[in-house]
Amino acid sequence: MTRLRAVLFDIDGTLVDSNYLHVDAWDRGFTEAGIPVPFWRIHRSIGMDSEKLLDSLAGGAGDDAVSKAKELHSDYYVQSADRLRPFDGARDLLRAVAALDVQAVLATSAPENELEILRKVLDVDDAVSEATSAGDVETAKPEPDVVNVALQKAGVDAGDAVFVGDTVWDAEASRRAGVDMIGVLSGGVSERELLDAGVIAVFEDVADLLAHLDDSPIGERTRKP
Repeated sequence: MTRLRAVLFDIDGTLVDSNYLHVDAWDRGFTEAGIPVPFWRIHRSIGMDSEKLLDSLAGGAGDDAVSKAKELHSDYYVQSADRLRPFDGARDLLRAVAALDVQAVLATSAPENELEILRKVLDVDDAVSEATSAGDVETAKPEPDVVNVALQKAGVDAGDAVFVGDTVWDAEASRRAGVDMIGVLSGGVSERELLDAGVIAVFEDVADLLAHLDDSPIGERTRKP
């Protein structure tokens, strides 16, 4: 096992408390488009590529209704941006990783306008080496494209990185890219589900990961010669 050179971070539900705002925005969009979807089904799909989410939750609806739901979700989510906040420990964790001489990379498929909002909420660009966005990939998680592009931007191989995320879609994308994943529970997915999806360790949230950084896979691999 090589010394760690990069930690790839999902943002939504991992660094920023945004998953349930996405659920609310999707619910409002689906409802106004005439495609009522139960909240729990929406939540189970958060973190998935938006086209796959729409196909899973509204595949039987007409194209116009689906397009309207997608547009409304984006509108409602942006309108709720003032409710976004970083999780406790998010900024300190990114800075702690950078202090270990390890790249902290934001690995997300959020649209550019949403990524800009999220980076302002995080307010920790000094610790971030690279970032991805929807413009970098054709298909988001669970496809591995986002993880692969993040590795390319960081200039590291899959074996030189770990991914920190909150959903089974993160876990599948990481696994398919050959990158070990550390899971956090802050997105609303259970420890059992994350472990079953193949993550190597689970923490309550990024504050918990920060508190146990030395003993985490991150700390262990930065001590490798």
